Amino acid sequence: GDRMWHFAVSVFLVELYGNSLLLTAVYGLVVAGSVLLLGAIIGDWVDKNSRLKVAQTSLVVQNASVILCGIILMIVFLFKTQLLTLYHGWLLTMCYILVITIANIANLASTATAITIQRDWIVVVAGEDRSKLADMNATIRRIDQLTNILAPMAVGQIMTFGSPMIGCGFISGWNLMSMCVEYLLLWKVYQKTPTLAVKSAKVEESELKQLNIKKESDMKPAEGVQLIVEKDVTGFEPQQEKEVSCTARIAEPFITFRDGWVAYYNQPVFLAGMGLAFLYMTVLGFDCITTGYAYTQGLSGSVLSLLMGASAVTGIMGTVAFTWLRHKCGLVRTGLISGIAQFACLVLCAISVFMPGSPLDLTVSPFADISARLFESEPLPTIASPEDKPEMVFATGMPNVLNGSTTPANSDPEMSPEPVPLISVSLLFAGVIAARVGLWSFDLTVTQLLQENVVESERGIINGVQNSMNYLLDLLHFIMVILAPNPEAFGLLVLISVSFVAMGHIMYFRFAQKSLGKQLFVCCTPDPKAVSDSLPPGNTSTV
Repeated sequence: GDRMWHFAVSVFLVELYGNSLLLTAVYGLVVAGSVLLLGAIIGDWVDKNSRLKVAQTSLVVQNASVILCGIILMIVFLFKTQLLTLYHGWLLTMCYILVITIANIANLASTATAITIQRDWIVVVAGEDRSKLADMNATIRRIDQLTNILAPMAVGQIMTFGSPMIGCGFISGWNLMSMCVEYLLLWKVYQKTPTLAVKSAKVEESELKQLNIKKESDMKPAEGVQLIVEKDVTGFEPQQEKEVSCTARIAEPFITFRDGWVAYYNQPVFLAGMGLAFLYMTVLGFDCITTGYAYTQGLSGSVLSLLMGASAVTGIMGTVAFTWLRHKCGLVRTGLISGIAQFACLVLCAISVFMPGSPLDLTVSPFADISARLFESEPLPTIASPEDKPEMVFATGMPNVLNGSTTPANSDPEMSPEPVPLISVSLLFAGVIAARVGLWSFDLTVTQLLQENVVESERGIINGVQNSMNYLLDLLHFIMVILAPNPEAFGLLVLISVSFVAMGHIMYFRFAQKSLGKQLFVCCTPDPKAVSDSLPPGNTSTV
């Protein structure tokens, strides 16, 4: 249900605003900004509350928000013409704001669910068995890859052969049913894993400033997951509330935000997390940007769907490679090998920029398109009625087949564009698809490093900040595209993306070098505790 909604919400917003990307861009900006600002606070909330309460609350809020959004969108699609005329269109504008706000709440709840289940519950369920933890991480990622394929396909077919309103109703109904099933499954897992009921208490803020001095006896081993059974359960009982001033309550979220980022910086796996975040600063993924560029190069929708399917297959291959490499070479070395493999594949993308068919033109300013739009007084598109809506024609003259000579509708045959050579775009997508093996293997490596080396009481806030870092770099890559949106500049964006990926893997290499030292290039099966022993003991952060 979550994957269906992530795919469909952008389509719904485009449909609502007269085939303009404005609402979709606003939604993406709001989502990225919210997680960036609230990631640490969400993680702190996960740490301070019981596991079952966090999982149930975030699950209900997420699905209820999606259901409510679906109902509002159904009403808008059904009465959009009437809403446009009421109060000079302000009522429709309020509906837009309401949909984006509720959808953003759903995304924040989804973030909390991912943190508590994929970063906390799974570690406790696996116990001290690292191989089991690796297998569970890989399995979850495979399921995620499959749902990324199947969910958009299902919603796309319903919206194609039905209508957007039917799609909204289907997603709302699906989320209602899935919420009940997921709630039941969470309860069963919680009942079958008694250690989930015991959670180490957060350290009081008054003790944080002297944490480095008083940590000898209270320090939790990096892998001491099973030790939570021996902790006194009374430590989780609520203490007597102290009188807190109004100013302190107002300042608390800001203090949590600051302490979360400081804690993240002080983690022994900080460089590994930063390396993963830098991989988000890229246009070399199957998102709307790469898809739009592919359309300008003459690739049809059917070809793109096949390429997306191939990327999902290579992503699943990456999860298999992760488990095999970790067993053969150890966790830290797996990340290094995965990074080298990803970067080697992305070299093909860099080469494609200079091959025949590439639209790269250094004589055209990357900012020419945006500057022209800023100085033109074109009115923003408004919602169009079904009878007035013209047939959509791609401005790029996208052909209906791979790269044939067919011309788009309403075009003069004499004005048809020259066929674009496929060498450049073929190399680009070959590199992107092949790189996903290393990408997902590297992602799983960093995920498990965070799971194993962040103390239990700080898993939520550290992973919340990690999500914020990911969204920050993702936001920067969208800003980069907004500043240079013309196809002639896409080659420069590719080179910048490859550079950021290289910087991310250099950061990870530095982390691996500090962790294993001279043993980094000795590819052998390590002792199960060698990885954590080579890392700095515990966590010296202040939260």
